Amino acid sequence: MNLRPLGRTGLKVSSLCMGTMQFGWTTPEPAAYLILDAALEAGINFFDTADIYSRWAEGNPGGVAEEILGRWIKNRAIPRDRLVLATKVRGKMSDAPGDEGLSRAHILASVENSLRRLQTDYLDLYQAHWPDEETPIEETLRAFDDLVQTGKVRLIGASNYPAWRLMQSLWAAQQNNLTAFSTLQPHYNLLHRAEFERELAEVCRVYGVGVMPYSPLAGGFLTGKYRPNLPLPESVRTGSVQHRYFNERGWKTLEVLQTLAAQKECSLSAIALAWLLASPLISSPVIGPTRLEQLTENLQAAQIELTAEEVTWLNQTTDWKALPEG
Repeated sequence: MNLRPLGRTGLKVSSLCMGTMQFGWTTPEPAAYLILDAALEAGINFFDTADIYSRWAEGNPGGVAEEILGRWIKNRAIPRDRLVLATKVRGKMSDAPGDEGLSRAHILASVENSLRRLQTDYLDLYQAHWPDEETPIEETLRAFDDLVQTGKVRLIGASNYPAWRLMQSLWAAQQNNLTAFSTLQPHYNLLHRAEFERELAEVCRVYGVGVMPYSPLAGGFLTGKYRPNLPLPESVRTGSVQHRYFNERGWKTLEVLQTLAAQKECSLSAIALAWLLASPLISSPVIGPTRLEQLTENLQAAQIELTAEEVTWLNQTTDWKALPEG
């Protein structure tokens, strides 16, 4: 698998990033190990998680995905310098006062917990999971900067930040001589383009921010498992996928993906991911397979190179500028 630059950081990461949100939720630990083993063998060196994964699931206290990833690394005796580990902080981890947000106190406590669960003494990338309107950005950045200075964190990033907040953060870092966000993890795929392309893309281009999109397959819609007039598959995401993508634009996109996949003898997933990788802004889409066969389909993207004409066809099919506002 090819390595790609993570923005202007100098760090090289695999062209696909292994996401872990499903671990301990829809994917039990033994199955997670099989997926992680196959990902590493295929050349994936970039692994993304978060402290709250998957606290929303019944009986899951949070931190479970980090723990599974940490145990896998230890059990497989994988050299730490072979991996690029990313996790996130912001979400509510308990009912205790202050056990959420991007305050200095919560960040400094949370990083220790994440390091313990991941069984490592440093993080390659520590990300603000989403903004915290109650904490000054200077306080957040100063806490992150201290972690970088002490060596517990190498790079910091943002997730789910709108363009104005990302710019505010970059400006505050510059004005206060603090470590700046090096990466952005936005919601971005063929059918969810406007949120990133309207303003965030230009900010990332100008400031060299590495982009690692999440939900690159639109919650599974772009895999082709949803079809008109067919029974809905059993999935925890079916309702949201149906609401977002069951429309003329969605079905037309699947038709184009099917045509290209047939021509290139690959999965629909591979084409959807290859479309992202065709952009020089994209460092590494975050995939989240729950089964080995899904990972195999995703991995095909690393071998697919779309022509300029094919990219244009996909762009025109999914053009968001022609959609009504709202």
